This record gives sequence, structure tokens and C-alpha cells, in this order.
Amino acid sequence: MPEDLFNFVIGLGVLSFLIFGMVLRSRRPKTPIWSIMAFSAFVIVISGLTPIESIAHVMDFDVILFLIGMFSIVAVAESSGLLDSIAHLVLSRFKGTYTMLIFLSLTMGLLSSIAVNDTVALMGPPIVYSIAKSMGINPKPLFLLLAFSITIGSTTTPIGNPQNMLIAINSGMKCPFIDFMKYLSIPTIINLVVTALIVAKVYKLNGAFLGSLNEVRSHINNIRDALVASVLLIAVIVFLVVNDVMALLGLPHIENRGFIPFMVAAGGYLLVSNPRDVLRRVDWGTIVFFMTMFITMSGVWRSGVLNSLLSLFMPSKNTWPFDYFGITACSLVLSQLLSNVPFTKLFLDYMKTLGYTPSDVNSWITLAMASTIAGNLTLLGAASNIIIIEVLESRYGETVSFKEFSKIGMIVTLVNIAVYTIFILLLT
Repeated sequence: MPEDLFNFVIGLGVLSFLIFGMVLRSRRPKTPIWSIMAFSAFVIVISGLTPIESIAHVMDFDVILFLIGMFSIVAVAESSGLLDSIAHLVLSRFKGTYTMLIFLSLTMGLLSSIAVNDTVALMGPPIVYSIAKSMGINPKPLFLLLAFSITIGSTTTPIGNPQNMLIAINSGMKCPFIDFMKYLSIPTIINLVVTALIVAKVYKLNGAFLGSLNEVRSHINNIRDALVASVLLIAVIVFLVVNDVMALLGLPHIENRGFIPFMVAAGGYLLVSNPRDVLRRVDWGTIVFFMTMFITMSGVWRSGVLNSLLSLFMPSKNTWPFDYFGITACSLVLSQLLSNVPFTKLFLDYMKTLGYTPSDVNSWITLAMASTIAGNLTLLGAASNIIIIEVLESRYGETVSFKEFSKIGMIVTLVNIAVYTIFILLLT
């Protein structure tokens, strides 16, 4: 068999395995996503698509260190009770159903913009379940609102989700933090409010009675750790923004932005009450997922299997705003096949081959928005969806079917995309 054909077959086989693995995983949630990606990386390496000696070159340590740093900081914030208390502080101020749902959406969404959406997906379910119980309603619609809101909220910043981080780091954007906030902050807030109203309308929650929120954990477990977590989170945001400003002014700045959260976390390990517990709380499965994803996607890209599919949506680089629609369509469709993080990694490389440069800020922002919002279309669109559904099934004996999620997800996604389209096109 010719080498090109062999590579194509291996690439197609790995891609098919990933897609069917994600679909079947919805029926077998005990199989973690990272194990599927890890096996794919194994096949890619033994087939020679990504030689073992090339692993160090395809691995993006900027991203990996970023994740370890952010997960560490958020682990302290979560274990100390800081995140729960922030949520309760806001939610306990509202007694009406509509206002509660809107502020639940805003709170969880804005938390995900600074704490990585997968982390909020782990932290949010107990709070949401307690609220649903206090309201005397089935927790399913609130779990759906949680899934939608953390996806929407994470769009706002480069640290809100893994795909944004990949774009901010690998696109070469000069000031990603500032650019993300400039284009995406206002439409994100609008979408968080509108999405809460859509869920309330679909599930007819307007007549629900809201009781007390005493069951929601509202106290700080460890004042020292909560203080450390607050300082570290603020420090990361300040350093990232200042670094962007320095880059904008042409002053010396840190090119490897992912190192910033890691070094901030490194300065905080000694200050927390239980450093070992912090590392135990880091989502190492996600770290493994990313490490093996870099290997897998490098091999799939080299196989050439995706070239025809990608060129179907975007055969060449278009002028703005025409490429907005190509990037958005490709993101919405292919993210359902690959999940948004692997898709973003592949599409980043593809866009570079088409000639996109760091100066194409509008296009990179579009990719960040569309690849993230694609997570609201189906259960398979984002890993955070799977995390929330797993908690709903394992802890509370409820579930949301693929069909039900997609039915409301289609409405939410169309509205979200419409709002973002108006703002992005008006600002460019």
C-alpha cells in the first residue's frame, strides 16, 4: 500500500474512532473522554503518523502549563468554598423565578469566564440542584441552563475555556485578552439573559415558587485558602491584561502567556493549607486529554483526511466579513463531530495554511465564538456538557437525552449566533 494511502486510511480510522467513541460514550459515561483520545494518540504513534521522537515538538507546553496553573488556582477557590459563596451571595438576593434564572445564568456564565468552564461544570451541579429543590421543580431545566450558561460565559475571555486558550496562544494575536473582551463581553451578557428566558419559556417555569436557599452551601470553609485563591485569581487576570497592554504598546512582554497562570499558581502552593490536596483536585484527565490531543491531531492533520472536508466549507481565505460565515458554519458543524477543542486545534492549523496571520483578529475572534457556542447545539459539542450530564445521572437519578438537549440547544444556539453576529459585524 502506498504511504500516502496508508496514512489516509489510518487518519480516517482514527477520526472515525473518535467520532463513534464520543457517540457511544453518551451510553457508557464511565469511559472518560481522555481515554478515547489517549488510545487515538497511541494508534497515531505506532502507525508512524506522529513519530515518537516528534512528540516533544507537537506538544504545546504553553497550553499544558496554563491548564495546570488555572486548575490549581480554581481548586483552591472551590475547596475553600469561595466559588460557592460567590454564587450564593448573588443568587440569594433574588426571590422571583425569572430574576433567579437570569442571575443563575449570569453568575455561572461569568464564573466560567475566569475559572475555566469545565471547572464550573464540576462545581455548579450541587448549587443548581439545591436551587431546583428550593423552587420545587425538576432539576433538569436548571442543569440545561447551567450547561448553556457556562458555555456562553466562557466565550468572553481567553481563559474561559480550552479552545479560547488555544486560539489566544497559537493564533499569535497581539492582545487576546483585550480583544476578546472588546468583541464578546456585551453580546455574552445579552445571551446569558436571553438563554435564561428561553429555558423558562420552554419548561414553563414562570409559575414556579421560589422558597429559601438555605440548602445552598454559603459559607467559606477555609478563610486562609479563600483569601489566597482570591489573590491568585485577581493576579492572573491583572497580569494577563497588563501583559496585553504592554504588547499593544510595543513594550517587552511575555510571549508564552500560558506560563503566567502556572507561575502565579507556583507562587501560591506554599501558601495554601494543603498543597497536596490542591494537586489532587487538578483535573489531570483534562491534562492527559490535551497532551494526547496534540499528538492525535498532529497525526490526523498529516494524514490529509480532513483537507477535503475543511476545503468544502472554506476552500480559501476570504475577505472580511465573508469569512465570518465560513468559519462559523464550519465550527458549528464539525464541532459536533470532533467536539470543539479537537476541532479548534485542527482548524487553527488549517487557517494558518490558508494565510491567516496574527493581524486577522476578527477571524480569530469569530473562531473562538463559534467553536465555543457550538457546544450548545448538541451534547457532543462540548466536554462540559458531558460532565454535567454525568453528575445529573450519577448523583440525582435524572438525565437529559441527546434529542431533548438538541431540541432546546438548537434554539439557544441560533439565538446566540444571531446576537454575536450583530455585535461582531458592527464592531468590525
